[in-house]
Amino acid sequence: MRHCARALTVCGLMIVATLGVGGMGRSQTAAADPLEPLAFLIGRWEGTSEGQPGIGQVRREYTRVLNSRFIRVQNQSVYKPQARNAKGEVHEDVGFFSFDKARKRLVFRQFHTEGFVNHYSHDPADTARIVFTTDAIENIPPGFRARETYVARGPDEFEEIFEMAEPGKDFELYSRAKLKRAR
Repeated sequence: MRHCARALTVCGLMIVATLGVGGMGRSQTAAADPLEPLAFLIGRWEGTSEGQPGIGQVRREYTRVLNSRFIRVQNQSVYKPQARNAKGEVHEDVGFFSFDKARKRLVFRQFHTEGFVNHYSHDPADTARIVFTTDAIENIPPGFRARETYVARGPDEFEEIFEMAEPGKDFELYSRAKLKRAR
């Protein structure tokens, strides 16, 4: 009887230790991956965009790179000639999401084919969406601002809202993209 009690005690302690270590491992992993809020973006996406450049087709790919410390995004938006954009255009940009330990914030650097470089930081106060607002924009007159907002619409859909503000003015919608995971 004593042998059974001891075996149960040892077994119980092993279960508690395993759960404790397993739980601790999960919380350390979550804390060790500050890019987790953006993990749903990983993969290839296709969709449409509407806004100031007109109606266009969008393709995106989000990939973890450099030991998963960064998420790279490659974007191509194609706007055929139309009333809002008589010449049409092909817009491309490449960006990198990372975590700034000093500011304890996600940051996003976006390089545009037109030569603009947007430096964004994440606003952690908005928990329903992921909002990045520019800290600086290179190669544009001073005072311009931009904002990127990501809204998950499920595991295989998201919406991106891109807004711009001229110096001293409020943000205005520039484009709204609706994307679905490409299979």
